Amino acid sequence: MTRYGYFLATEDWPPDELLRQARLAEETGFEALWISDHFHPWTDEQGQAPFVWTVLGALARETSLPITTAVTCPTLRIHPAIVAQAAATTAVMAPGRFTLGVGTGEALNEQVTGAPWPLADQRLDMLEEAIEIMRALWTGEVVTHRGPYYDVEHARLYTVPDEPPKVYLSGFGPDAADLAGRIADGFISTSPDAEMARRFEAAGGAGKPKQAGAKVCFAPSADDGLDIVLRHWPNQGLPGELPQVLRTPEHIMQASTLVTRETLAGSVACGPDADEHRKFLTSYVDAGFDEVYVNQIGPDQDGFFGFYRDEVLPALRST
Repeated sequence: MTRYGYFLATEDWPPDELLRQARLAEETGFEALWISDHFHPWTDEQGQAPFVWTVLGALARETSLPITTAVTCPTLRIHPAIVAQAAATTAVMAPGRFTLGVGTGEALNEQVTGAPWPLADQRLDMLEEAIEIMRALWTGEVVTHRGPYYDVEHARLYTVPDEPPKVYLSGFGPDAADLAGRIADGFISTSPDAEMARRFEAAGGAGKPKQAGAKVCFAPSADDGLDIVLRHWPNQGLPGELPQVLRTPEHIMQASTLVTRETLAGSVACGPDADEHRKFLTSYVDAGFDEVYVNQIGPDQDGFFGFYRDEVLPALRST
């Protein structure tokens, strides 16, 4: 049975509103939460970027839903030992409900400390080492580590959960999907990419959970919805590795001037037609994903939750 969750976009909303949306998601019938981890929003129109670990502490008390970061980059902006401590504390506050979703990140967020931005293969190597460090620290034992990218000096986490957090790995390309299958507890994607899902399974991920995020825009019409997406999330239409390598919101906004309504069509379910939303989300299920996390783009959050409560979620669960 597919699990449907809600995707909390920290790029769009301040902390109090994210907590309100989490409560609404649970009341609506969503079964889990994703939350993004950004230092910058993609664009000034989005306009927010609260520190995710503070919000996670509040979410642990505000809802009873499972929560996954989608995704945290534990390699450049924050040392993996510190991410390990943050994740362990969150897991203690939300016992059995917290999953650490990780990825190789975006220059948009990770270069704020002035660190160089490595190529993708090196970022994957750094992520693998970071996961090794975090898992060692979650044992509660003293860890000293000398690696190609990180040093850890006689570190011990004294506050650890009874069971360590699961680690799910985001994969947009074949090498990332292979790494996820080899070392992660689950797979994360933001598209209904059946090939990447199969690759994850072939690399060792068979039987492990596969999560995916989907963007929608409940609006008076499909045209209205596309207009809202183009204004709020034009970066949804950026191709390839551009979202990973562009360094600043200004760069993202410059590139996004090339995105059109036609570019966005098909990548977002827009409008008030419940069947269109159902078919869009079902494409992720057909691609092999066990959990689908829905993010509403635009200001009408209350209308979205009512629409999904009354029309979309019942239709999805009846198929």
